[in-house]
Order: sequence, then C-alpha cells, then structure tokens
Amino acid sequence: MLIACAVVFGGVLGFQAFVGRMMRKAMASAPPPVQTVSTARAEALDWQPTLHAVGTLRAVNGTDLSAEVPGIVDEIRFESGDDVRTGQVLLSLRSGVDVARLREAQAAVDLARLDYQRNRELAPKGLVSQAALDTAETQLRSTEAQLRQQQEGVSRTSIRAPFGGRIGLRVVDVGQYLNAGARIATLQALDQLLVDFFLPQRDLGLLSPRQHVTVAVDAWPGETFRGEVIAIDSRVDAQTRNVAVRARIDNPAHRLLPGMYVSVNVDAGARVQHVTLPQTAVVYNSFGDTVYLVEGSGDKLRAKQVFVQVGPTRGDQVAILSGVTAGATVVSAGQIKLQDGTPVRINNTVQPANNPAPDPPDEPGRRK
Repeated sequence: MLIACAVVFGGVLGFQAFVGRMMRKAMASAPPPVQTVSTARAEALDWQPTLHAVGTLRAVNGTDLSAEVPGIVDEIRFESGDDVRTGQVLLSLRSGVDVARLREAQAAVDLARLDYQRNRELAPKGLVSQAALDTAETQLRSTEAQLRQQQEGVSRTSIRAPFGGRIGLRVVDVGQYLNAGARIATLQALDQLLVDFFLPQRDLGLLSPRQHVTVAVDAWPGETFRGEVIAIDSRVDAQTRNVAVRARIDNPAHRLLPGMYVSVNVDAGARVQHVTLPQTAVVYNSFGDTVYLVEGSGDKLRAKQVFVQVGPTRGDQVAILSGVTAGATVVSAGQIKLQDGTPVRINNTVQPANNPAPDPPDEPGRRK
C-alpha cells in the first residue's frame, strides 16, 4: 500500500514538474508583449544661452518723505496711491507765525533799501559821509540775508515731491503734530526699476553692460519684463565668490514694484542650435542618461536604448548635446515598461508637455 502511494505521489510531482518545464519553455519562446508608448520627434531648435539668477527690485529714485521742521499739519494735498510730479506740494505745516516774520523781514529790507538809496544819492554831494553810506549798505545786506533765512524757514513748512513718482500709504493726518524727520509717506519712481542680483565669478567673462535681461515675477505669471545690464560691481565677494550685477527694467505700466523678488535671465552670447526633446523623454540614471529611440515601421516597431549627453533646459524642454539626431522618433512617455528591443505601439493621444516657456499652473483664487 505504501509503495502504491509513493508511486502515485511521485507521478503527480513528476507531472507538475513536466508541466512547469513546458510552460517555461513556451514562455521563453513566446515574443515579448507589445508596449504602448507616446513619442516625440527630435527637433533642431535655436537656444539663447542665458545666465539665471534671482534678485530684488528697487526704484531708481525712492525715498521716505519727511518733515524738515516740526509743526502741526495744516493741509494734505495728496491721497494714498497718487501719482505726483516733481515739485508738487504734498503737505503744508501751520506757518502763520513764520509768514508774519517773513513779512517783517521783507519790510526791514524795504526800509534798508530806501535808506541805502538815499545815502547813495546824497554822498556825491557831500551831504552824507562815506561811513554813513557804508553803514547803510551793510544794513541792507544784513536785512536781505535775514529775509532769505526767513524765506527758507517758510519754504520748509511745505513738503514737495523731490521727483515724480507714486505716493504710498499716507501715515499722517491734518492737525497732527510732526517732529522733524517724521515720515509722511513713501515716494517711488516706477517708470523704470533696478534689479540687483549675483552671479558666480565663472560667469564674469559672459557679462557686459547693455546685455539684454528679462525678469519674471509670480505676481504676473506667464509674462516677462525686459531691460538691460547697466553695471557690474568692481569686485568679487571674497566669501561667496559672487559678483553683484545691476540691471534696469522698463516698467511703463507700473505693474512691478520695488521690493519684489524676481527671477532674472541674462542673454549671454549668440543663439545656438540644439537637438531638443521633452524633458520627460530622458531617463536619468547614475550610470548614464538614456532615451529610447523607436526604430522599424508598421507593426514591427521596437525600442532602442541609447545613451545621451544632456545640456541646458528651458521650460519643458531639454537640449541633447549628443546621442540623438534631429528627426529621430523618441519615446516621451512609457519608458518604465521598456527594455532594449521591446516591441512598441505608438499612441500619441496624450502628449507630455513640450513648451519652452510654459505658463505656471493656475493657483486658487487667481483670476485669468
């Protein structure tokens, strides 16, 4: 009985082993499954070499307006956010006493001038001495100096715009007492702005005044603002090995404001041509970056893995310095399923992004 059971059990095991061996043999001889992928055509496109940095905007002219002399605010002639012109009176302090002293000084000048003119007419006739004439002239000059001093004092009770620009938020009220130096509001010239940024010393040879610059800011997604380099610092920071660069940005619509954090791109040299692919086409590995080419025709398409040397990126695109030629068909999505020689089927219904300057995704609460 035991012998019969052993024979049966051994037969079952042998049959299972036979079936497994035949299945493995069949699978080994079966062709690999066809994988569906998306593809893109490698294109030779012009690239503008650029230097990238981040910086902060500041006004060409910007200041905190303040009172030169203490006093009580008598009149405010601006509103927060107003655009003002050079020399425009923005605020007046109570000046009744100063004006009265100015009139007194003017009267003293008028009297001294009459006295001097009278003495000058009588001196040639010998009716007054030269000393009296000199005293009258000195008195006239003294009263004129006092008048100018009083005029200056009265003028300081009026705060004027030192340059044209936009007023910020008003922080004073009529009737308020101001100490000398107290801030009234901020004034910024907005037609052009400056952006200061830093680049590593290795980029010094690529920098020169008048180079074109573009800046982008998250407040205005998808838009760039143009300008040019106006100055490069005369030294490199010994700690960071970076050099400070300043550019001037045109801002005719006043959409950029001082203090904004911006992304800066500096055009560095002539345009060059690179074979260009979507960034999703490149498989990045520690042993080398690769892409999959699609070779063959009809229903006999196969993936071929090739090593590539990648260059700069822009938006959704990457430059390929070697390994792929223009016109090649490259897998842009679905590489995880592939090996060298895998048969493929192309389905480009959905394509990965391939925009050199993509708009950022919509943010909650942002209006288009």
